[in-house]
Parts: sequence; structure tokens; C-alpha cells
Amino acid sequence: MPRAIHTDLEQVRRQVARLREQIRRHDYRYYVLNQPELSDAQYDALMRRLRTLEERHPSLVAPDSPTQRVGGVPDEAFAPIRHRVPMLSLDNTYSKEELAAWHQRVVKGLGSAQAGYTAEFKIDGVGIALTYIRGSLARAATRGDGETGEDVTANAKTIRAIPLRLREPAPALLEVRGEVYMALEEFARYNLTAGRSGGETFANPRNAAAGSLRQKDPRVTASRPLRFFVHSYGAVEGVVFATHWAFLQACRKLGLPITEQAIMRRDFPDVAAHCARWETQRQRLAYEVDGMVVKVNELALQRKLGLTMKSPRWAIAYKFPAHEAATRILNVIASVGRTGTLTPVAKLKPVSCGGVTISSASLHNYEEVQRLGVKVGDWVIIQRAGEVIPHVIKVIERKRTGSERPVTVPAACPECRGAIAKEKEDEVAYRCVNPVCPAQLVRRLMHFGSRGAMDIEGLGDVVAEQLVQRCLVHDVADVYRLTTPQLLTLELFGEKKADNLLQAIAASKSRGLSRALYGLGIRHIGEKAALVLAQEFGSIQRLMEAEEERLRRIPEVGPVMASAIVQAFRQPAMTRMIEKLHDNGVTLTEEVARGPKPLAGLTLVLTGELAGFTRAEAETLIRRLGGNAGSSVSKQTDYVVAGENPGSKHAKAKALGVKILNEAQFKQLIERD
Repeated sequence: MPRAIHTDLEQVRRQVARLREQIRRHDYRYYVLNQPELSDAQYDALMRRLRTLEERHPSLVAPDSPTQRVGGVPDEAFAPIRHRVPMLSLDNTYSKEELAAWHQRVVKGLGSAQAGYTAEFKIDGVGIALTYIRGSLARAATRGDGETGEDVTANAKTIRAIPLRLREPAPALLEVRGEVYMALEEFARYNLTAGRSGGETFANPRNAAAGSLRQKDPRVTASRPLRFFVHSYGAVEGVVFATHWAFLQACRKLGLPITEQAIMRRDFPDVAAHCARWETQRQRLAYEVDGMVVKVNELALQRKLGLTMKSPRWAIAYKFPAHEAATRILNVIASVGRTGTLTPVAKLKPVSCGGVTISSASLHNYEEVQRLGVKVGDWVIIQRAGEVIPHVIKVIERKRTGSERPVTVPAACPECRGAIAKEKEDEVAYRCVNPVCPAQLVRRLMHFGSRGAMDIEGLGDVVAEQLVQRCLVHDVADVYRLTTPQLLTLELFGEKKADNLLQAIAASKSRGLSRALYGLGIRHIGEKAALVLAQEFGSIQRLMEAEEERLRRIPEVGPVMASAIVQAFRQPAMTRMIEKLHDNGVTLTEEVARGPKPLAGLTLVLTGELAGFTRAEAETLIRRLGGNAGSSVSKQTDYVVAGENPGSKHAKAKALGVKILNEAQFKQLIERD
């Protein structure tokens, strides 16, 4: 390279580096310090200059450059990601007395040790885990079920409050957890603009954040006014934090935003007073909060207190009282849920409640309608607590005029006009008993393709919705008739993705009767019951012919389950669906296990990734060999089977003295006579 050209490129390289540093510094001041120095126009001018230089010199483009926030769509959008450390939920308290009782439990658990406390706002947003490797954002995952989330890295990179590169000195590895949210004013402005242009609007900021984070096109996420706060970490290498407060302060220095008004106090009464003060002042905040999170500050003391089955003992969520408002019921309609349950929903005169405009509220069930005495035209009190769907809590009878109309149970399913019924006379819920009701079909498809059922990778919510909307499937059996040309009509489907889905569908045909039976979604038939029934009858035909009395004689099948099975197989639509499954080559028989059952009477819990089995296959095998596949570890657990990257169950097994098997030992156990 001629010396002059080399010198010019070096000058551009230095200019690009300066612009990137300037933009990162202004992002830090805006999102972390809340002290912006530039107007939006000035900030945009810096970004344009940087983008122009990078376009002229593509060799200088870096993955963590501020211009690279909007990239392409991942090949496999929302692939599962297993968290290094499970993302646990918190126990809730709803009064000062309950908060004080938690403090007393902490004091008792620590003995003579003295704890300090932190308190932070509980943001009403969507949980996310960000992993930084050597300071660069490597991946982002949703919370999911706490152990496995979804890969939303491409979308997270579009959120300006999330730094693509941490400020120095950054740890070798840092996985932080936090909340993606939308500020109230920005949410209102977005909804107004989207409504005028015919775009997607949302009921509240949390729904807006969740819907925006799971867009398949990162450019859509980038167009939404999303923000981010850090509240904890899952893993760290290269640095040690002695306290939670030290971690929060380190986040600020690294360029990661934390919630404003976070405090650290040695005396618990100061923390309780802080919670009480913000309970009455939360309307001053620019975003929705539903409480405060109080934590023991010292990490060594957190470890001493440990965990319950689901939550840490060293942290608690102090939930603020729900918002309430008065409005009028304009109508009551029946909404059909994924299991066919009919829920009465009150359509309301729009009213502001807790900073959100509410136009509908749940009445839960028709027994609740009677208990409240709700009529169409009534003035009522509605209540909204955090992200929970608003519901009616009281009728204002003094406002009645006599023109109000009673609420009646529909004569038929409002979606398919099929029959509705209660399974038992003393049951509260009415249900649509048509197994091919379109209102239930999307959820039925997702359940049919889930890991515990037919394990059809790629048959998620977005794909299921499109298949139903395009009328490509009318029941779950129709997935086996899908073709490549049909799939290519769906959004974001190319040849490779269509081939992958069709291969997954073809592979699912041989899962066996127990998996198919569970996938049919018959009420009360879980994975264990499906295996018991498959082992008992051996084929779907023999099960369909079984009388209720015969089913009741099976120890694991009670009267409710027996009745549900018989009713399901009496439905003509169910019979046709099973015939279609058979005609398309789906295995509807089960090899009945005879002889010894080496796991009889034993409870095994799986954790981590096994090389020779999927989780569902291993659990099915355990049950087939007479064992119980548990979901949590306790003193009653006989074995924990640990694969690669085991989670918190492994640590709990060690603490309780439960025997831990590796995969080879597990195979020896199940193969013994």
C-alpha cells in the first residue's frame, strides 16, 4: 500500500474511533447519568458522520460500532438459550407487616451476622439477560421459563440504552439481568402515532415492550422507544463483587443504566420508609413500577440465606397497591381461551387507570358475574395491579337507572357456534367442547409441537398463527399435509427454513402414542397420564373403545380424567383428526413395557443437556421404566441426572446430599435387570 494512502486510512481510522467514543459517551450521559449534553439533532449529526465514513471505508466497520445496532434477522429467530444461572422469580409481599416479617426471617436466618439492604424500583417491563464477553455484547436472551430463554440478540442491539461495548475496564465475562421497558410518555406517543397510521397499538407499556422485543425484524424493534435497566447479574469472570451495591455502582461505571432512586441502607426501618414513600409518589416517575425490590446487600450473606424451591430468601418484592378507577360497562362478550374456557370480558368506557387507558376488563367466569351482580350498563370499579389484566371488583349500585341488562351465558361458542358445557355440575367454567374450534387452534398447534409432545422444532407461536390465518391448517393433523410451496407463502420463510420445518414434522411421526396423546391436548391428560394410558392400551384404537368404568380402574386415572377422555373421543371432529393422523403415517401405538422396571419407586430429576437424549425423551424413558420424572429437587429425590451445563438443581442436590449421576451412570441404571 502506498504510504500516502496508508496515512489517509490511518487518519480516517482515528476519526472513526473518536466519533464512536463521542457517541458512546453521549449514550452514557443520556441513559446512565440522565445528563444529556447534545440535542437529538446534534447526536444524529455525529451518527451520520460516522455512518458516512464507514460506508466509504467498509474495512473499518466493527460489530460493536454504534451504526451496527440494526442488523439482519437471525437465521433461526428466537432460538432457545439456556441460562448459565437460572433467572429466579421473587416472592411478593403486599403490606408493611409482610415486609417486616420477611426482615425477621432474614435476621433469624443470619443469626449474629448483620446485613445491610438495598432497595430498587420494580420496573413493569420484560426480563432479559445480556452477556458481555471482553466488554462486547455477545448475546441477549429473554427470561423464558427461568432456565431457558429465547435468543433476542439482534433486537437487543437496537436498544440504545443497551451498550454494545462496555466502558473500560470491563470484566472478561459479565452476564447482567434487567428489564426492557417503555417510558409512559413515549408509550403514549407511540400508540398515538401507530393508531393514526394503522399500525400495531398496545394496551400498556409492558405489552408494548414485550411485543417490540420479540419482533422478527430488528428494524421494527429499532423503531420502538425501548429503554433498559440492570438489576442483577447471573455470572461474572475477572472481577469479584462483595455487595449488590458495589455491583450496581460498577454497572454505572461500565455504562449500564440502573434504576434511579436506588438506595443502600444499614438499618431496615430506613428501607421500609423508602418503600412507603415511593408507594405514594410513584406517579412522579416517568415509567410504570409496581413495587420495590429489597435485597440483602452482602453477597456472602445472600449465599448463607440460600434459596427456596423457586425464589431467593435474600430478596423480596414489595408490591404497591393496585390502581383503581370507576367507569361504565358498555357490553359483556365471551372470550374463548386456548383450552376452550369461556371468559366473560367487560367492554368499558375508556378510562385512565395507573397511567394506562383501560377499555376492557376480565370478569373471570359467569359465577363471578353473578356474585358481583354485574349488568350491562352498570358503573363499576376496576382494578389494575402491575401487568395483571384489569378486572371488575365492585358495582356502583347507586348509579343504576333501571336500563341495565343482565349478563347471560352464551347458548353456543361465540367463535365456532359449537356446544359449550361444564365437565361437572359443580365446576365454574363453561368450555367449548369442539376440538377444532378456531379460537383454540393456534394454542393447540403450539402445544402439539411442544417439546413434551411431538417436539416439532420451528412450530412456534408466530408460525402457528400464520398457518391458522392463511387457512393452511384446520386441526393439528393438517401439519402433516403441509408442503414447501405453502410454507413459502408465510412471512420470513425461505427454502431452508421450510425444509427444516418439514423435516421436523416428518421426524415427529415416530414419537409414539404417549407423545401424540399428550399432544392432542385432552383436558387433564398430562405427560405422565398419557404414558400410563399408552402403556395400558397400546394403541389409540383400544383407548378410544374403552368405557369410562374401564378407565376408572386404572390407579392413575380418576373419575374426572376418565370422563374427559370419553367425552373427547365422542367428538366427531376428534375422530376425524385421529383418522387423519393415522392416514399421514403418525405412530399411534406404543410398545408396552413388559418385564422388570428398574426405576420402579424412584424419583429422578434431570438438569443440564444430555448427549444421548432430549429432555422429553429421557423423562418419557424414566416413566416407562416405572420411575417418576420430577421437576424439582428435594430430600425425597433419589437421583439427579446431570448433563452438560447443569443448573441450580445440581447445586441443590449437592446441598441436600442427593446422589448425582452423570449420563453414563444414568444409562447403567436404566439398563440393569
